[in-house]
Amino acid sequence: MSLTKKIDFALILKVTNANPNGDPLNGNRPRADFQGFGEMTDVCLKRKIRDRLQDGFQLLDESGKAHGEIIKENIFVQSDEKKTDGMTSLANRAKDKEVGLGADAFNVKKANKDETAKKACEKWLDVRSFGQVFAFGKSDEGAGVSIAVRGPVTIQSAFSVEPVNITSTQITKSVSGKGDGSKRGSDTMGMKHRVDNGIYVAFGAMSPQLAERTGFSDTDADKIKAVLTKLFEGDASSARPEGSMQVLKLIWWEHNCKAGQYSSAKVHGSLKVNADGSYELNNLDGLVPTEIDGF
Repeated sequence: MSLTKKIDFALILKVTNANPNGDPLNGNRPRADFQGFGEMTDVCLKRKIRDRLQDGFQLLDESGKAHGEIIKENIFVQSDEKKTDGMTSLANRAKDKEVGLGADAFNVKKANKDETAKKACEKWLDVRSFGQVFAFGKSDEGAGVSIAVRGPVTIQSAFSVEPVNITSTQITKSVSGKGDGSKRGSDTMGMKHRVDNGIYVAFGAMSPQLAERTGFSDTDADKIKAVLTKLFEGDASSARPEGSMQVLKLIWWEHNCKAGQYSSAKVHGSLKVNADGSYELNNLDGLVPTEIDGF
């Protein structure tokens, strides 16, 4: 059974001396808008959700505590360092008979688009959650078809509550392969950037109408809910040291029907987050959210 009720959610995130989402077109500086408000893109957040689903997690009980067995999900869009099937591209993963759907599923003469989309949604949780476009040119083997899956789970970019202060530090890198080691070449010098402190807020929603098309269920929603509370576990790096990124709170609104009692804009607008991470909720009549602490 697909999702039985509309869901809205909000994430309150804390950044301390870390680069939450570097911009490769700007020297990997933390993303920020022209007014200085920090940003973590929706693509960045979905990448972390996919990784946590793939790594393994436990569902949450009514009090927000993890319980039960460890669950690991099949993910279509895998990051390079977390590949579990040896596939070198999304096309290979989709068309492989063992880990994917087989080449015939994407052959213009043999494929049934609706059937292929249904099988892809059944196989990969991220496809039935966020959607996916399977587009292969006619020059590819067994291709010649484009299939678009529209997912029911949408996430906005996270923005900081106040403008962030970005600190840049010059560093030396152990990457140089030139010279005799007596002089530092230009390729050994680099820059490292960080956000000193920041509180970020991201909003999202789950649509029952779109869930009917992909088979996204209440159980799938619970899985997304579980990994949102531990978004940064297993995500540490030089740019994001362990403990520098934290989920402070997950606010979870479950409506009492598929259409929703209120618009997502009104629900999201009922939350006001302060610069210290505290927040105020203007509870809407008949819609009381669940407030869950981060992992």
